[in-house]
Formats: sequence, C-alpha cells, structure tokens
Amino acid sequence: MSIGIKSHLAAIACAALLLPVLNPSGIQAQKKETGWVSLFNGKDLTGWKQLNGEAKYEVKDGAIVGTSVFKTPNSFLTTEKDYGDFIFECEVQVDDKLNSGIQFRSLSTPDYRDGRVHGYQCEIDPSDRAWSGGIYDEARRGWLYPLDGNQEGRKAFKRNAWNHYRIEAIGNTIRTFVNGIQTAHLIDDLTPSGFICLQVHSIPKQELEGTQVKWRNIRIKTTGLQPKPVKKTIHVVNLIPNTLADVEKEQGFRLLFDGRNAGQWRGYKQEGLPQGRWEFRDGAITIAKKTEDSKGGGDLITREKFGPVFDFKFEFKLTEGANSGIKYFIEEREDKKSGLGPEYQVLDDEKHPDAKNGINGNRTLASLYDLIAAEKPKNSLKPVGEWNSGRIVALADGTVQHFLNEQKVVEYKRGDAAWKELVARSKFKDERDFGMATSGHLLIQDHSDQVSFRSLRVKQGK
Repeated sequence: MSIGIKSHLAAIACAALLLPVLNPSGIQAQKKETGWVSLFNGKDLTGWKQLNGEAKYEVKDGAIVGTSVFKTPNSFLTTEKDYGDFIFECEVQVDDKLNSGIQFRSLSTPDYRDGRVHGYQCEIDPSDRAWSGGIYDEARRGWLYPLDGNQEGRKAFKRNAWNHYRIEAIGNTIRTFVNGIQTAHLIDDLTPSGFICLQVHSIPKQELEGTQVKWRNIRIKTTGLQPKPVKKTIHVVNLIPNTLADVEKEQGFRLLFDGRNAGQWRGYKQEGLPQGRWEFRDGAITIAKKTEDSKGGGDLITREKFGPVFDFKFEFKLTEGANSGIKYFIEEREDKKSGLGPEYQVLDDEKHPDAKNGINGNRTLASLYDLIAAEKPKNSLKPVGEWNSGRIVALADGTVQHFLNEQKVVEYKRGDAAWKELVARSKFKDERDFGMATSGHLLIQDHSDQVSFRSLRVKQGK
C-alpha cells in the first residue's frame, strides 16, 4: 500500500473518531438535554428537606428511597427551591401495596393547617384503580384529574418496574405523562408556583410498615421549555370558569354560556327566557331565589338539539336542600308541561327527601333519575355551597355515561334489555319509547330551588 493511501485512510479514521455518535448517549442526545438541571446528586439529600410525616428517606444505589412508617401522616421530601413554569422528569418504582405521589407547585405555610403540605400531586398508584399520572390536589380540593376519562392512560403504569414520569407545568396548563403516554391534561390557575416533593403516603395497617417507593434520575428544566405535542383526543379538565382552551376548541367543544349571554337558551316551549325564574350574573346561571309562592316550571332548554353522540360538561353549586337536574334527549311535546327524558340528578342528598325515594338510591346526586343509582366513590363530592363538576357522555353505540367530579358513576346503554327492564319498573313505565329520541335538547330543570350552573361546554359528535 502506498504512503499516500495510508495517509488518506488514517485521516478518515481520525475524522470518524470526531463525528457524533447518533445514539441516545451521543452528541445528538446531548443537544436535546440542554437546559436540564439535576435535583438529586445520587449520593445524599442535599437540596431537599422533609415536612409533615416521619417516613424514612435515604439514598441507596443511586436512588432516593422512601420507607413507610406506621402511625405517621403523609410525609414529603421537599425541594428547598420553588418552581413556577417547568418540565420535570424522573423514574419511579413503588411497592404494590403503597400509594405515593410527586407534589409540584405545592406550599406549606403556617396559616394553612399548621404547615400542612398542599397543592398539585401527580399520582403514583399501583392498585387496580390504575390512576397513575392523574392529578390530585393534596389537602385542598381532592381529585382534579382522575383517570376515569382516560382509559389509555390507565394502562401506562407498569407494576414492579421503573416507570418514567414527566410533568409539564407551563402557565395554567398542566400535563402529565407516564412511560411516554399522556395521562392528564389540566387547565387551572390556583397555584402558579411552589416546591416539588416526593410523597410517602401514610399507611392504615402496621403490616404495611416498611413498604417503599424509590425515585431516581430526578431532573428539571425551567428555560427553553418545549412541551410534547398536544394529543388532540385527550380528555381535558378545564377549571377556569366559562373558558375554552385551544385544545378544547380543536376537539369541537364550544360554550353554551360565556358567563354573561344566555342567548343559546330559552324556556321549554317558549321563544324567550322564562320570566322571573333565572338570573345570569357573576358568571353563572342561577335559579331565582326560592319563595313561598314559587312553583318552578321555568325549565331552560338549549335552542339547539344534540345527539345521538355528544359530550356535555357543566359545573353546579347547590344550596342546602336544593333539587334540580340536567335532562337530555329532550323533545318538546304538546302534552307535557316539562321536558321528558333521561336526567342527571342534581340534589342535596343529605337534606332533600327525594334522595330516600325511588329504588336503592336511584334519585340521589348524579344518578340516572329513578333508573340507576350513581356509584359515588369516597370523597367524590364537594360540600353544598362549593362547585362540583358533572359530565354526560353519549356514545355512538347507545352507551351513556355520567361523571361526577371526573369520576364515572353511571353507565348504561339506551334501548338494550337492561334499559327496557329499568324503564318498566320506573315512574316512566307508561311513556312510549322513553329516552330513545335520536337527538334532543339539553335541559336545566327549575325545581323551584336555588341552584347555580356555569362552564357549560358541549361537543356534538358524529
């Protein structure tokens, strides 16, 4: 081989050593990593402090290990710094018997429950419920984004394995991902900034003492934030009243009330609004205050019909002992003074007597009135005087679902054998083809009790 050829080959080999290696550990990957800051040095708990409970936190094999302790409240290993807008990532592994979470934009102040940690939490849930990646408001509002409305997200978490978590908190939009699958999309502006912390949940039984949760590869990015592409089909929970986010608009949602204008509503079998029965103020539609001579009967219906496929979201606020409801697939009939159709019951179960009527609780809050009782899980309801959310989803195969504060509480299929049997033993047994209209109006019931509604968002399906 000539000296010239040898020199040329040597130059090529040398240049090859300087080229980027196009794999996850090479220069191309390093470019993607720009701006990330590690929150854990892999050796000790520098930069962290513990609040509230007395669970044990230590470093083992390059991971932070939290160990549960009996008879102590929820424990939080907390960053010493606060963070506003950020993207956070880590890996998590948890014992199947232990619940845990990652707090973010969270607070601890002397004037709030004597320093109780409170704020957003991304759930770590190895149970059969499978709400890992959901968003809980610790020690404050409870569940904001359970995963009943995101069945794909419920499958993302892997038991007895390391799971990759990602939290994007940018402005009022919060999104979470587990193993690359989007699990939550929340829009909320209650807390714009706060610390991040790793939770070890309290345990109800002594035999659970010693169960562990582990975190590693904990990092954060606060500048040059590049969120993942928006999944157009993701269920969005928007807690900012009477607004629509861009993603909701792209999904086909629109407002039926913007906080001021009630032009999309009218009275049942009327051209205009029922006189003296409704107020449109303070961002809400409110039934006029009950009086002794009030007889109700001023139901509101949408000017437009919806169905057979639709998704209707709303918020409601009860007063003590109040009764109302949201009816759907409503047709205006000359022989009926009020709209007849399926009803999402809106009721103060504690103080209104109708909660004890019907069969097995099928007239309680969020039930399919007089047909199917809502299966309300523990802590699914906010007290009278606070806003609760409802949702009615009608699917193409005839399935209808009721949600209360984003948790599914009723599911049935219009027209099947079970439906016919339910109707046959209800107060609607003599109504031909009850609830079987192809489409119909949405109706807010005036039961002469004071109830408020807002954030009325609807999507007409195909």
